[in-house]
Amino acid sequence: MSPERKNVENAPKVERMSDLVKYQDGAVVSRTLIDKETGTITLFSFDKGEGLSEHTAPFDVFVYILDGTVEIKISGKAHCLNEGDTITMPADEPHSLRAIKPFKMLLVMIKT
Repeated sequence: MSPERKNVENAPKVERMSDLVKYQDGAVVSRTLIDKETGTITLFSFDKGEGLSEHTAPFDVFVYILDGTVEIKISGKAHCLNEGDTITMPADEPHSLRAIKPFKMLLVMIKT
């Protein structure tokens, strides 16, 4: 592949983050934007009532709510988040989430 062609394919592209992942009835949808040894950035959409059961992660996780409403429980304590809210889930702490309304979130995990 010529250097010119590679530059065109890797050129920066402006996109609206909330448009990068769509809602689907009765589903959780994810799209990984960056997946490196040092961390990941993933977009999620959750239909109303959908969620993730309690689990832990070995690294801190930063969450930004793009749209909708979610209840996130961290070590048994419930937090209600809406569009524009953020929360950090500490490493090794049990957490779960449930969509109160359909919602979208950006999840950033830094591994190093």
